[in-house]
Amino acid sequence: MTKALILGGTGWLSSRIARRLLDEGAAVTCLARGTRPLPPGATRVVGDRTGADPYAALDGEWDLVVDVSSSALQVARAVDELGDRAAHWTFVSSVSVYAEDETVGADERAPRHPSSRAEDADYGAQKAAAEDAVAALGDRALIVRPGLIVGEGDPSDRFGYWAAAFARAGERPVLVPPLAGRTAQIVDVDDLAAYVASSRAVGAVNAVGDSIPLADMLEIVRGAAGHTGGVREASEEWLRARSVEYWMGVRSLPLWLPADMTGFMTRRNERFLATGGALSPLDATAARVVVDELVRGVDRPRRAGLSRAEEAGLLGELGGRSRSLR
Repeated sequence: MTKALILGGTGWLSSRIARRLLDEGAAVTCLARGTRPLPPGATRVVGDRTGADPYAALDGEWDLVVDVSSSALQVARAVDELGDRAAHWTFVSSVSVYAEDETVGADERAPRHPSSRAEDADYGAQKAAAEDAVAALGDRALIVRPGLIVGEGDPSDRFGYWAAAFARAGERPVLVPPLAGRTAQIVDVDDLAAYVASSRAVGAVNAVGDSIPLADMLEIVRGAAGHTGGVREASEEWLRARSVEYWMGVRSLPLWLPADMTGFMTRRNERFLATGGALSPLDATAARVVVDELVRGVDRPRRAGLSRAEEAGLLGELGGRSRSLR
């Protein structure tokens, strides 16, 4: 029986990893603070990674250790204290470690941001430093670099925004950003969890789906939502003049990126597929997200996107005729 230790196990991604391992018959221990429920069947060991001695209650050895932390100091400390007790160590990093986002089709050899363990360092620098700590384990270490992770319960609200926007619009138009030359690239959270749970690859792997035109991605979501209205496409200049943000956050159009970020959603995924990664059909992922958004409420307060009132106001100002995405 596989013995697995998850540093966490109660968050959106890490709980799915724990459930996947449990489904595969593993004995799963989760080091967590105890503030959120564990997947049924997992064993909790209480530990606060910001505390003085977070790993004191852990004993034994593990076939697999999984870490998803964004704190380089936490990751480095875990490797120092637990690394010699793990047969394999998987760290979930991010494509945000890459230093530039212009090169189309870059693979895992692309340059990274300079690494930093400083607590005030940005996300990419922290993840790069965490990767360096894990890489010290040599042929026992897998560094997984996901892109945009999507699925039911997504706390970022980015991909889910479009499911909600098309579902709530019905026969009315939906506001979309510039589409020409823009791409989208996602990975289903369950596909990612399955890969982390099962792969024993070594080195860095871009855990991303296939890159497709943004218009095609939105059309897939639109179809899943049953939207029968058209879309109205606004220019970058028009949106920015009205304080509509890129990618994420309130008053944004998620998945929209600046025109010069041509490489961010075009990362190569051959190594992911060759080392056991699998990709769910995009329409199946979109359908599950639409159902999830309907259950959670398409008009709820969101961490990313526009409210329907904001969108309607912008559409009224934009004017023009609706069109199809394709």
